[in-house]
Amino acid sequence: MFDRFTDPARRAVMRAGILTMNAGRTSLATDLLLLGLAEEHPMPHLPDPAALRPHIDTGRTRELLAAIGIDVEEVRRRTRHGLDDPRLWRLERSRVAFLRVTLSGPMGVLPLRMHARKAIEVALWKPGPVTGERLLWGLLADAANGSAAILREAGADVRELVRVAGIPVHRATSG
Repeated sequence: MFDRFTDPARRAVMRAGILTMNAGRTSLATDLLLLGLAEEHPMPHLPDPAALRPHIDTGRTRELLAAIGIDVEEVRRRTRHGLDDPRLWRLERSRVAFLRVTLSGPMGVLPLRMHARKAIEVALWKPGPVTGERLLWGLLADAANGSAAILREAGADVRELVRVAGIPVHRATSG
């Protein structure tokens, strides 16, 4: 599935996988997909990762280790060098269970939760490359996944993000 992804979009999904494993989660959800997108593919009106983090559960490792003077990001840089190599990561649909999509890499295999899978499916829906804007479209296409709420809480103008991502807006007409 990654063959249609641009490098920044692929890195965003890979980063979401790393964030998921660092948080101790067993499956990839849309909140960390959104954070991975913000970290790897900044775009106009998308909040920076520091503004998003307080609204997303990324685990408490960073703050617990910081309390004793350990910079967890430096530890991760030193011990997990090379994990972001795109050749080591795969995004695959199960041949047996068609709705099961997994992200696999050097740290393990993560199934995508329903809403994260739907976001990827929407991004892949149109022909052509999957860009960060298309991932954003996938995240915003389903209000039930919570991405729009996280963006609003972080101070983003969601209507402007919809415009930037090129998401078509259908307005009801009176008649």
